[in-house]
Amino acid sequence: MVKKISKLPFNDTPEQAARLDAAIAAAAGDRNMLMSVMQEAQEIYGYLPYDVQCRIAEGLDVPVEKVYGVATFYAQFALSPKGKYNISVCLGTACYVKGSQMVLDKLCEELGIEPGECTGDAKFSLEACRCVGACGLAPVMMINDDVYGRLTPDMVKDIIGKYE
Repeated sequence: MVKKISKLPFNDTPEQAARLDAAIAAAAGDRNMLMSVMQEAQEIYGYLPYDVQCRIAEGLDVPVEKVYGVATFYAQFALSPKGKYNISVCLGTACYVKGSQMVLDKLCEELGIEPGECTGDAKFSLEACRCVGACGLAPVMMINDDVYGRLTPDMVKDIIGKYE
């Protein structure tokens, strides 16, 4: 799955900036600490915005392209923030055959975002995933830890309404 870069403006707090600076300072001069600093940055911000990637690159004296390459290669890193309610739609074989793509399309329409993005109010984020392990309930989506199965596109609006 292709990672989408957030289009939302990045704003950090002085506390977040101080934590990131401390993580970078602790690893200064050691390029082998890149992933560790990136993991810490993601814990601080919830994702790795471009500005943060640039600060990490500068602080560890590595090209920003290397930071971006690591961020896009490893699934643990996100380039867009997660919403209060993170929606994952299964596109695994069982779910896909039973119509999960239509459910995903309806979610995109309702939320006004594409997979890998977050709504402007940071309420919802949307992901397409390969399997949530509930094939008997196909098609399936999860909103945080809540599982919804045997979905149809017509059910999407009412389910989303529970979280608004």
